[in-house]
Amino acid sequence: MAAEFRPGEYIRMDEAAARLGVSVTPVREALLTLRGEGMVHLVPHRGYAVAELSRTDVGDLFWLQSQIAVKLALRIADVVTAGELDELSRLNDQLREAVSRGSHDRVIEAEFEFHRRHNVIANSGKLSWFLMGATRYTPTQLYASDPDWGQVAIDSHDRLITAYRVGDKEQIVAQTQRQFDDGATRLLAHLETTGIWDE
Repeated sequence: MAAEFRPGEYIRMDEAAARLGVSVTPVREALLTLRGEGMVHLVPHRGYAVAELSRTDVGDLFWLQSQIAVKLALRIADVVTAGELDELSRLNDQLREAVSRGSHDRVIEAEFEFHRRHNVIANSGKLSWFLMGATRYTPTQLYASDPDWGQVAIDSHDRLITAYRVGDKEQIVAQTQRQFDDGATRLLAHLETTGIWDE
């Protein structure tokens, strides 16, 4: 979704396999999955081509993610314990440390672990699974390499944890949506610079 491949560009399985250091079989399986999700389409006798991705598509994906995340957050508000909030604070401190060091891989790990642990608290396996599926193509490297994004994420996590502690459901919703709105805005700005929507 970061426009490493352009809409309409063909993906050669042998080249992709060599680039990834794997055989053609997992590449073929991945392309079949991507086809089922509308990210590529099969062109007879030509192979797989990258599907168009509109601004509306990006907005819709982030809207869907935020709706699921808000539902999970409100469930968490009803069951979260002080100990779990302390753990989320500790995980957010790990993200803070990774952002301050500029360690992109560690930022990705810390952000993932914060949200994994957060969503486990909801005890809503299916809803968490849908959210994971909806966020699968989020370009984490794009965000992890942006220190401003990191500061927004850390601040939002801090405010979310505080809102859980005081039972402020309005702020819980606002901080959850803030993260997805910010992610969509940053991705759209990045995609604008790639020229994929130039006429």
